[in-house]
Amino acid sequence: MRVVAIEEHFTVPALVGRIDPAAISRRGFRPRKPPVGRPNPMELLPDIGERRLKSMDEAGITMQVLSNTGPGPDLVPGADGVAMAREMNDHLAAAIARHPDRFAGFAVLPMQSPDACAAELVRAVKKLGFLGTLINGTTEGRFLDHPSYDGILAAAVELDVPIYIHPHLAPEPVRQAYYSDLEPGAARVLEAAGWGWHSETAIHLLRMVLAGALDRHPRLKIIIGHMGEMLPVMLDRIDAVFQLDIDHLTRPISRAILDQVWLTTSGIFSEPPMLAAMLTFGIDRIMFSVDYPYAPNMKGRAFLDRIALAPGDMAKLTHVNADALLKLNAGAK
Repeated sequence: MRVVAIEEHFTVPALVGRIDPAAISRRGFRPRKPPVGRPNPMELLPDIGERRLKSMDEAGITMQVLSNTGPGPDLVPGADGVAMAREMNDHLAAAIARHPDRFAGFAVLPMQSPDACAAELVRAVKKLGFLGTLINGTTEGRFLDHPSYDGILAAAVELDVPIYIHPHLAPEPVRQAYYSDLEPGAARVLEAAGWGWHSETAIHLLRMVLAGALDRHPRLKIIIGHMGEMLPVMLDRIDAVFQLDIDHLTRPISRAILDQVWLTTSGIFSEPPMLAAMLTFGIDRIMFSVDYPYAPNMKGRAFLDRIALAPGDMAKLTHVNADALLKLNAGAK
């Protein structure tokens, strides 16, 4: 069975080493405790070669769509950030060229230089063959609904590629209000994968709807991970409580989201959130992801082996939906 995983990460330590450590610290990056009994994901991130391929083969994963993980060019202002984004994308393109049947890519953009983002997205798609872009949360407190980023949205529409909205760490005022005065490790996890990442990404998407960005760009395609960042269980309530305050929009909030958003399974491998996603978004809008190396490939494989889906629906989850959305190896079976 062909299996495509589309939220899978890499980094380039030589490039990250050029980022001002103070900027990394201000953005909230903190040391992570290494997992017990399996490799440290921070050590696996740089490899886009044999070790990654071996893990994919063991889990029966045909292809990974790779994206840069933080810290990244979004922390670097001006020409240096633009240059770093180009180098990151060129590095990924070279790795893909060595294994074009196993890897594809989402572009990283110099988010502190909005005027340069659209040009880099166009270059990455047209010259490097990338499938879209993945954007890590907010930049300097700005979401994608900010007017300075409208060029990115317009470019994605023109290129007919999706924008993957991925979580990022909270801006400092939010961190202090919500995640301070706790044991440091627990605070870090609460801010990130334990809760904060998911609520922040849901807010990011809701802001784009409420600000009219999806109405202005009705052909814009958005991907969010982690079984929909808690939105599947909230869509009905969202519509109910917002109904008197969205006269400026052309559609109910849930309709805009269901029209323009796809979900992935990244990092969440249990049946209840999968059921909620299927009941709200439908199987045609859900795509498989692992979140490698933060989550092990074999855990994603075990989830696929465990869930009960009709063969056609399993094919949609594992590759058909991704192939269609990303125009990725559309002839593969």
